Amino acid sequence: MGKRTQENVYNKSRGRKMDDNRVQERASTGIARLDEMMDGGPFRGSVTLVLGPPGTGKTCLGLEFISRGAIDYGEPGLIITFEHFPKKLLRDALSLGFDLQDLESKGLVRILFTSPEIFFEQAQVSGGLLDTMVQELGAKRVLVDSISHLERLARDPVKLREIAFTFTNALLRHGLTAFVTQEDPGITGDMAAAQYGISYLVDAVIVLRYVELDSSITRAVMVLKQRASSHDKTIREFWITDEGIRIGEPFKDREGVLSGLPRKKEIDAFMEVFGPRGKSGGKGEGR
Repeated sequence: MGKRTQENVYNKSRGRKMDDNRVQERASTGIARLDEMMDGGPFRGSVTLVLGPPGTGKTCLGLEFISRGAIDYGEPGLIITFEHFPKKLLRDALSLGFDLQDLESKGLVRILFTSPEIFFEQAQVSGGLLDTMVQELGAKRVLVDSISHLERLARDPVKLREIAFTFTNALLRHGLTAFVTQEDPGITGDMAAAQYGISYLVDAVIVLRYVELDSSITRAVMVLKQRASSHDKTIREFWITDEGIRIGEPFKDREGVLSGLPRKKEIDAFMEVFGPRGKSGGKGEGR
């Protein structure tokens, strides 16, 4: 084997090693508890689907992912929205404690408000709108809100799958770490992973739900899927605050949380009514 050939083999081998290391890198969501649930956060260059009914906090989660990336890690982020005017996103981000307008002025965030038709067309074109914006911003992260609007492009399920595949690849070819939101029409109810549009294409799925708990509504979050990685299987309560999203402990004493109407576990309900075994027995039984 000649010297030049040996060098080529070495360089290719070293390149594979570097690529392997890069593939394993994690990108923090900016929410410590969510990173823990995802075993360190999403992989860099991956797509995470955030799924939930209206108002559960999908956009808020995405905005924090973009804002924290820019503020804490210096990673520019692109926000692509099909439904919210930029002013509304600026207002929503401020309510979470993030000044997107300031981040825009510093060249760390850019918001693109467009239609699904235009974006999908441009995403397929080399040097199109997506390529240009990613290159000009030096984007490392992207939020797409919401992919549900791509359903307007076709009614045929096979065609929709092709569109979703093309759309996902357009994000991945730039090595972007992406959060993509999708509307779940059911306010509460059991989950069936197969019904979730592009779930088979993405690397991770985060599910947000409403939960009725003690006659009030709260929110629940879980990591339904994370490809090539372990992840937390618990369902946790979370809150949207003026300092971002806060995630609590798992619903330990409840079951049926994802149905939206959790109930106490049978043993806990029994103990609450009758108390520990022995307290109601003993002396009373001997009388």
